[in-house]
Amino acid sequence: MKSAFSHLVITAALQLAVASTADAAPRSVGQSPWGAEDEIGRLNLITDESRSDVLSRVSGGSVYDLSVEYFIGMPSWQAAGDPHYRIWMTHTPDGTVVDDPLHVGTTMNEHVSYTGAAVSMYTHMGTHIDALVHFGLNGEIWNGFSAEEHLGDRGWKVAGAEKIPPLVARGVLIDVAAAKGLDMLPDGYRITRKDLVAALEWQDVSLREGDVVLIRTGRMKRYADTAAYMDNPPGIGLAAARFLVEESGAMVVGADNLSFESFPSELETDYVPVHTYLLAQQGAPIIELAYLEDLSKDKVYEFAFIGGSLKLRGADAAPIRPVAIPIR
Repeated sequence: MKSAFSHLVITAALQLAVASTADAAPRSVGQSPWGAEDEIGRLNLITDESRSDVLSRVSGGSVYDLSVEYFIGMPSWQAAGDPHYRIWMTHTPDGTVVDDPLHVGTTMNEHVSYTGAAVSMYTHMGTHIDALVHFGLNGEIWNGFSAEEHLGDRGWKVAGAEKIPPLVARGVLIDVAAAKGLDMLPDGYRITRKDLVAALEWQDVSLREGDVVLIRTGRMKRYADTAAYMDNPPGIGLAAARFLVEESGAMVVGADNLSFESFPSELETDYVPVHTYLLAQQGAPIIELAYLEDLSKDKVYEFAFIGGSLKLRGADAAPIRPVAIPIR
């Protein structure tokens, strides 16, 4: 046991050293191969042909909802002071009778029931997709757009969430937890390149350029318990992120946890290195809080991923309601 533990410690130290060496050079934002005006990064991989290909392979049958519910007390990121989710009634049937806001009279209000509500939330709550403006480096975001020139009081003038097109692509679940024989990865576990390769081999699935790749940690089993869900979750490491994008060609990456990457950071110079690598350097959007439990239960690893996010102008993220439909 001592020998095995020592081997794990040495392996982890070597992996950290490799990651540190790879990122020792100053890090800066990526320049788009799709041109100086590009605002959507790797989403340019969506084409008429790629959409037609995946839709032609849909096998029908089950449709899997990959989104979570929004509710007061839901898991959300509070460390930086962002607001909780709130919903409140702006109109109720009884209140409308009393207030008569539309001046139609008591008889009409008693006959026609009126219910209305408003919500307030941080953009990175529930199942959502990060736009490329979410994190940058040295005052710039993907493709060299600067905050000084392109960020106003009403949001970003470039690369905001409204620029994200409808996502229709091949989706792949990498069920890291199940591949390890676990319901859920341990707290704080950092997913490695080796973990992803092993899980793909276990599933007998290969990645292709343009995929939406979703990683299951099993953390969603704790979603109803906010404190437990948020406490020291597992997540992906830098080497694993590089494997997905640079080696395997992923277009969008995501997971069932809130912050996608693991903490503490692998780099002394960046507290969210996976986010800055994916968004600012590679132009790869991130989906967080994806509900993957049903896909895992039914062992559905390849599917048509179809999702549209809200077109929140200038925003750094937006809620998304994706579905997965098995493909042949």
